[in-house]
Amino acid sequence: MVREVIDRQRFGVFVRTDGVSNAVGLAEIGSMPHGLELPAMGAEVAGRAIRHADHNCQVKIKLVGWDRSA
Repeated sequence: MVREVIDRQRFGVFVRTDGVSNAVGLAEIGSMPHGLELPAMGAEVAGRAIRHADHNCQVKIKLVGWDRSA
C-alpha cells in the first residue's frame, strides 16, 4: 500500500491510510533502522499495518525499507 506522509515528529511520521478516512497511520522511529532518515512531508511511502488502536483511530505502520526482513 502506498501512503502519503502528512506529518513528521521526532518520534516518527504520520501517514494518510488507504481506504480508512478517519484513521491515521504512524510509523515510529523505533522501527527505523539506524542510519536512515524520516521520509519528507508529502513523500509517498509503502508499508504494512501491524497494529490498530480503536481508542485513537491510529494504525501502527511498518514502512517497507524499515523492515530488513522484507
